[in-house]
Amino acid sequence: MSRKKQIIQKALEIMKERGFSGLTMRDLAKSLGMEAASLYNHIASKDDLLERVCFGIATQLEEGILEVNDVYFNAVERLESAVRSHVNVLTQNLDASFVFVHEWRYLSAEAKSAFIKRRNQYEKEFRKIIQLGIDEGAFEEVDPKFAVITLLSALNSLVDWYNKDGDLSPEDVSNHLFEFVCKAVDKPSQPDFYV
Repeated sequence: MSRKKQIIQKALEIMKERGFSGLTMRDLAKSLGMEAASLYNHIASKDDLLERVCFGIATQLEEGILEVNDVYFNAVERLESAVRSHVNVLTQNLDASFVFVHEWRYLSAEAKSAFIKRRNQYEKEFRKIIQLGIDEGAFEEVDPKFAVITLLSALNSLVDWYNKDGDLSPEDVSNHLFEFVCKAVDKPSQPDFYV
């Protein structure tokens, strides 16, 4: 691992433990056995680091959902693939994902505005999937916005409990979350009545 990656990873660990406001360049340097001034050769500031992490993960999530909505035809396949994509992105680096989910509020005003705009667009892509499922008759008539907020809350919560060394693989988590979501929005098949 390069020195820059080591610094970034240590900063993420500290942010996860203490929050964005609990990260100081002095403490970061001390934890790495460096002079604080040397850190600036690798990262501009903790604000810059937060922005890079948040927008980096946002980009990965966006690329995943756009591919899903471009490649798959029916809503059930899209939903399963979208859940899998989201879980895969968040489980790649749990410290970064934790910061993305919980610390984005500390972005500068301009960056926060851009971040919220991108988040809203991401949610819109998920709502398209739910609406398609309703239109296809595969999903119950639900409020797509509420369904997506609930779904993304469940997906994002994995940064708080998922253990990469635990019993569940990212694929297991995706499968369980997809099954759970499907039970919530799945339209039960109508029984055949014979007269």
